Amino acid sequence: MSDNIPPLDIQIEILTRLPVKSLIQFRSVSKTWKSIIDTSDFIAAHHHHHTQQQHHLLVYCDDPNNYVAFVDNHSFPQHKFPITIPFLLNKFQYRRLIGSSRGLFCFYGEVANNPEGSVQPMVVIWNPSIRRVIQVLVPGETSNLFRSVLGFGVCPITNDPKIIKIRFISGEDNLKRISHVEVFTLSTRTWRSSYSNLPPKFIYYLDPAVDVDGFLYWQADDMIASTNVIISFDLTSEEFRQVNLPDKLAREDCHLVSTSKIRECLVVSHHDVEGDDFVISVWLMEGGLEKSFSKLYSVNVSATRHTGVRGFRRNGEPIIDVVKEVYEGDFSCFKFGGMCDKFVVHSYMETLLLLDQTNLTAYDETESVRFLDDSVL
Repeated sequence: MSDNIPPLDIQIEILTRLPVKSLIQFRSVSKTWKSIIDTSDFIAAHHHHHTQQQHHLLVYCDDPNNYVAFVDNHSFPQHKFPITIPFLLNKFQYRRLIGSSRGLFCFYGEVANNPEGSVQPMVVIWNPSIRRVIQVLVPGETSNLFRSVLGFGVCPITNDPKIIKIRFISGEDNLKRISHVEVFTLSTRTWRSSYSNLPPKFIYYLDPAVDVDGFLYWQADDMIASTNVIISFDLTSEEFRQVNLPDKLAREDCHLVSTSKIRECLVVSHHDVEGDDFVISVWLMEGGLEKSFSKLYSVNVSATRHTGVRGFRRNGEPIIDVVKEVYEGDFSCFKFGGMCDKFVVHSYMETLLLLDQTNLTAYDETESVRFLDDSVL
């Protein structure tokens, strides 16, 4: 009978092509399979084979009972299933999503750590597919994030999750001046300082950042030029760049402009009012080093109240938050249960990332931090 069992290398090749749910079950078949599936090399190989697999849309609001995932295919929105969030997130004060990348989600919050009521700023990296959670203590924070902006993404070369913290101090006329950048890399378990290629000083960031094809993109306000811009961060080289928007978008109120993505392309949405209708224009970023934007389409939305585009399906269809159903036009309406003032949609695919990490491990090791004199930034 054993003669019919394929060699181990063939078994591994077969395993890399199986879905995440099956692999989690097969870890209990044998110690050999478990030791293979749990390795970083296998996780990377599996991720390589499944870049085009079925995608899901995670829809959530502040109520922990209102997390639900939809399968993003021809059946949308019929095929859905509830998501159980990590218990730690229920203990977070001021919980908010920092970003999502390659099947992982990153939340920021504060956790009470003693009877006196002091709090510990913390980030949680969560893989909903395998229910694995990593918590990371955030150094140098007092309360909220009024002095910092965070971003999250997975390096496409190393599959290493990274958290980026941009700290700023208030300057004259209440302008924000960048003072320090720190990067947490999960493989090293440390925060380290970055002193090269810092982003512009007088920038106000509207987070969260959007992860697109190995880059983070923040919508930002250039407080000197009074224009909207995009700030990018390369997750591999760890370099910042500024991307200019078309004049139509650059001169608008920053609250009428938002960033998202369609598949692995950055899109910018502009919200306007024409009579009784809300008009949403969607622009796609194109090009290599020299970025440009082209208008994809515009959508007219008739609703009692409209609060914006919450995300996009992989086919490019926008998901729009409205109070009442739309009866005119080619629209599909769906509900995900409960009531909340605002919901958010993120596209993700199932992944084994974090499987080689210990669940609920806190990392707070920090390299010695030296703040640069602001005059040289």
